[in-house]
Amino acid sequence: MIVAGEPSGDAHAADLIRALRATNPEVEWDFFGATGPLLRAASVKTIVRSDDLAIMGMWEVGRVFARFWRAFKLLKQAALENKPDAVVLVDWPEFNLRLARTLHRKGIKVIYYISPQLWAWRSYRKRSVKRDVDLVLSILPFEKEWYLARGIDRVEFVGHPLAGEVKADYGRDEFCRLFELDSRKPIVSLLPGSRSKELQRILPILLDAAIAISERNAEIQFVLVVAPSRSVSEAEKILANHPALVELKSKIRLVHHHTREALAASDVAAIASGTATLEAALLETPMVIVYRESPINWHVLGRLINTDHFGLVNLVAGERIVPELMQADFTGQQLAVQIISLLGAEENDGMRKRLAEVAHHLGEGNASQRAADRIVNALDSWSSE
Repeated sequence: MIVAGEPSGDAHAADLIRALRATNPEVEWDFFGATGPLLRAASVKTIVRSDDLAIMGMWEVGRVFARFWRAFKLLKQAALENKPDAVVLVDWPEFNLRLARTLHRKGIKVIYYISPQLWAWRSYRKRSVKRDVDLVLSILPFEKEWYLARGIDRVEFVGHPLAGEVKADYGRDEFCRLFELDSRKPIVSLLPGSRSKELQRILPILLDAAIAISERNAEIQFVLVVAPSRSVSEAEKILANHPALVELKSKIRLVHHHTREALAASDVAAIASGTATLEAALLETPMVIVYRESPINWHVLGRLINTDHFGLVNLVAGERIVPELMQADFTGQQLAVQIISLLGAEENDGMRKRLAEVAHHLGEGNASQRAADRIVNALDSWSSE
C-alpha cells in the first residue's frame, strides 16, 4: 500500500514504484492506496484520489475535515481487507503519522519515505515515529544523525530523489526562442508555488517585485512559472486583476510544464519555499526563497518552527546562503532589492558555487533505486521473522 498526498510526493512515489518493479521484475507487485496523477499512471489502484487533499494550514484543513476523515477511513479499510506486506507512507505527515499509528497497531509494517521534518518543527512527534514506523527512508543528509541522537535507529539515508535527476531538456538559447525572450538580457523567473492558496497569496507580491525591478532596469525579462498542478488560467486571472501591472503585463512570459528549463535559463529566481528551491539548487540557479501564509496559520504554526532557516537549501547547507523573505518581510520592494543584488556578477557567481556544494550533499542520484533496495531487503527480513 502506498499513500502520497501532495504533487511532489506523488512524483517521488511513482519513481519508487518503477524502481521496485525494476529491482524484482519476476515479482508480481500489487500497489494500491492514495494516488495523484503520476501514481495512477504507474498503475496503482486508487482507493483515494489525493489531488484535492493537497492543502496546507489549520483553517484550510478545518474546512474540509470531513473529506480527510472519509479518506482516512477508506484507506484503513483497504489496508485491513488487503493485508499488504507493508504500507509506504510518502511525506504528508499530518495525515500519514495518524495513519501509521492506526495501521501499525493492526500489525501492518510501516515504511516512511521522505520522513517528516521533525527537526524543523513539532519534534515531539518523534515518539510517533519510534512507536509506529518500522523503517524510515531519509532523503536529507543530516536526518539520520538527528534521529539516532533521539534513539531512533531504523533510519536509512538514501539521498534526495531529485539528485542526479534534475536536468533541463534544452538550454537558454532554445528556451528564449520558444518563449520570445532575448538571451542577451537578464531573465528572472517567478515561482509562486503549487497550491491554489500559495498562488493567491504569493503571486501578487512577486508581481509587485517585478514592477519595482522593471522601474530600475527595463531590460530585465520576467518568466512566470506556473506549477504543473495549477492551471495557466489561475495565474492569468491574478495577472488581470493586479492593479499596477499594466505595461509589464505583456512582457511577462507564462511557462507551464517547463519548470526546469525556465530555472536553468534564469539568471535569478524568486521561489516559494518548497521542493522547487532544491530543483533550482541542483541547477545552480541563484534564488531568493519567499513565503506568505494566512495570518492565523503563521501565528499558530510559525511558533512551532525551531530551525534557524526555512528554506531546504539553507537547511542542507547548514547556513544562510540563500536570502529568505518570510511573511511580513516578504514585500515587493524587499524582494526587488534582493534580486537586483543577485543579478550582480560577483553575487551571482558566488551563489552558484555555494549551490553546487548543496547539490553534492544531496547525494549522487538513484535515490529511488536505493529506497527500493532497502524496501525489498526489509520485506525479505520481515517475511522470515
